[in-house]
Amino acid sequence: MTEDRKHKRVLFLSAALVIATLAAYEPIRHNDFVSFDDDVYIKENPNVRGGITLDSVVWAFTKSHASNWHPLTWLSHQLDCQLFGLNPLGHHLDSLLIHIVNAVMLFWLLTNLTGAVWPSAFAAAVFALHPLQVESVAWAAGRKTVASGFFWLLTIAVYIWYTKRPGVRRYLLLLGTYALCIMTKPVVVTLPFVLLLLDYWPLERLKRGQTADKKTVPLSRILMEKVPLLVLSGILCVITFFAQKEGGALKVFEQMPLDGRIANAFVSYIRYIGKVIWPSELAVVYPYTRENLSNMIVLICLLVFTLITVFSIYTVRSKKYITVGWLWYVGTLVPMIGLVQAGVQAMADRYMYLSMIGLLMILGWGVKDLIGSRFRWKVITAATTVILLSGAGIVTRTQVGYWCDSMTLIEHALEVTENNESVEFGYGCALFRQGQLDEAAVHLANAVRLNPGNFSARSNLGVVYLKLGRFDEATACFNEILKHGDSSQAYYYLGVISFYQTKYDDAINHLTTALKKGVKYPDAYSKTGAALLATGRPNEAIEYLNEALHLDPGQAEVCANLGRTYRMLGKKDLAIENWVKAVELKPDNTNFLNSLALLLISGDNVSAQEAGRAVEFASRACELTDYKDAVPLDTLAAAYAAEGRFDDAVKTAKQAIEAAKARGQEDLAGRIENRMGLYKEGRRYLPK
Repeated sequence: MTEDRKHKRVLFLSAALVIATLAAYEPIRHNDFVSFDDDVYIKENPNVRGGITLDSVVWAFTKSHASNWHPLTWLSHQLDCQLFGLNPLGHHLDSLLIHIVNAVMLFWLLTNLTGAVWPSAFAAAVFALHPLQVESVAWAAGRKTVASGFFWLLTIAVYIWYTKRPGVRRYLLLLGTYALCIMTKPVVVTLPFVLLLLDYWPLERLKRGQTADKKTVPLSRILMEKVPLLVLSGILCVITFFAQKEGGALKVFEQMPLDGRIANAFVSYIRYIGKVIWPSELAVVYPYTRENLSNMIVLICLLVFTLITVFSIYTVRSKKYITVGWLWYVGTLVPMIGLVQAGVQAMADRYMYLSMIGLLMILGWGVKDLIGSRFRWKVITAATTVILLSGAGIVTRTQVGYWCDSMTLIEHALEVTENNESVEFGYGCALFRQGQLDEAAVHLANAVRLNPGNFSARSNLGVVYLKLGRFDEATACFNEILKHGDSSQAYYYLGVISFYQTKYDDAINHLTTALKKGVKYPDAYSKTGAALLATGRPNEAIEYLNEALHLDPGQAEVCANLGRTYRMLGKKDLAIENWVKAVELKPDNTNFLNSLALLLISGDNVSAQEAGRAVEFASRACELTDYKDAVPLDTLAAAYAAEGRFDDAVKTAKQAIEAAKARGQEDLAGRIENRMGLYKEGRRYLPK
């Protein structure tokens, strides 16, 4: 094949690759953000939402967030917010664009490295269309994966360029490109080892003896070339370790013992291969099954892993692509295989984004060797490949649809996995946010059942029980949390439960403990103040109620409680001031209006102005209740009397008596009738 024909074929296949990938991922334009990290990374991250500013750029490079340090990834999210705001379409399309560029770049790199167009095209097409890649592309917070893939492949391209004519300038460019790569995602630390594999095949820089040619480079020099790259990897490892430790992402050996991690590693290596061959039951989170080295499934996976490794070593000279492909696959997965466990997942689709390339090398060049120059086999292989890629594209379209929103994503994960604690927890929280409390309780209880040590799930379950009024079950949740540690949140919610049960002394004890331990919720202060008020301790209540109002000035109920408190202390002016604030905040609250009207006409010395304002507020309460509620009518009658309008007072009192009798409130009707007698005598009713 001439170079011109080869070039045209590469361009044609590249265009076909772009079109096929766009078709497979077309549903992404309908997708929203999801609850898995999209809020932490984008929606609720002020350093990202504001776009690119000097402060946000400094933050990206100097701070770790969400247990990671990846400044270029943050910059890409900031740029998206600068361009598209919080419209998810722009964020998703950018990730898809990067993925398409990565697929085309992979095709060009493999073609350049090996000269084999069709195996390279096959590897790139599977890379682009495989359903395992959907998580990395369709997940907005997965930008770090596709971004790291871009700089990973770009670093390899620069390395190829460097090996053709080594020099200081080209090497410095290689270092710079790799430096950019490590600023996108920590797992790229294995890239120097991949470059060493490429030196063996297909760059053939490690030839020896009679087969050596001008491309041969001494092993010592090849190793020395990797030292500065390894230093950069080491620095990133240290930064990442502290970032993940600070963020609580790393799991200690007590939580996930070493033998369980090793067992999970071997099982995952084989399961990943299975997912590549048959990509079914893909989930956003795969549960950690806590296997150990004595389990039969682990021993089988260990045996299969060992046999493949031995075979790859056996073919190290005759089939170099097998050795390189296998070591690429195994080596690039090391940071994510779970030996140093970060998170609760046993494995994740996104971890295969680059590791898959090693397996595709084995498959692509293995088929090439198998069919040789036999035309019939080439036709059969081509037809089979088209069918397989078409099927992959169809499955990918379906998989992209599962990422359309949080509920769909989580529901699918529940369908395809069992005993999935994280997904049960996530689904319960999502249902809770939607107000589906009964359903939320079921799934949060499942999460607690699967992992009694998941105190976040237990706490959320307690909150759901609290919202449902199932106070005993809520109390049990928070007491269980306190058995295993000191939790200010647990004390706070126990205080809230006691408050709703009118166990005010218990509420005061729990809430003040929560406040001493650092809780700063306005609600904690307001409920403490209300409980103190209910137990006849107004002087103590004032401090807490004022602090609640300082933290959140918009709390009408707190203003009302302050009004009640000051009235108990005989400070009528301060009481009126706070009741007025309560009415201003909630002008349609008939209880507030009625209470303020009664307060204005209370006591012995009621001014004409106070009486007039009382009529105004009581009239408003009557209007809101369509003059059918005896309580505000009774207050309005008293206000008329305070203003000296006794005929209006008598008339309104009669309305109040009729309204009370209509509702069966005979006692209230009797009291109003007694007060009406005062009005007929030209005397006022003065509330205490």
